[in-house]
Amino acid sequence: MAFKHISVADTALMLSNDELVVVDIRDANTFASGHIPGAEHLSNENLPRFLNEKDYEQPIIVVCYHGISSQSAANYLVQQGFEDVYSMDGGFEAWRQTQSDNIETA
Repeated sequence: MAFKHISVADTALMLSNDELVVVDIRDANTFASGHIPGAEHLSNENLPRFLNEKDYEQPIIVVCYHGISSQSAANYLVQQGFEDVYSMDGGFEAWRQTQSDNIETA
């Protein structure tokens, strides 16, 4: 099984799904200055807790800066047993350009 790619537009549509988990792997300061509403910051420090707490059937969308690093992270989550994992193409920069009215700050 492999992760899937998802567009910014499809990510925005999926935000209404209560089961959806959006994880942002950018650095903490960048995450705090703006992220997708409801997103969780995921780092090496909180990864073990994340792996223990999440349902492996929940859809997970991984977001990074430009959609490159998220592919490695999404692949890692699939290897850990998560079944429905996406990497958001274009990353948060693409989100900022098309969804600028839909950004949350910490």
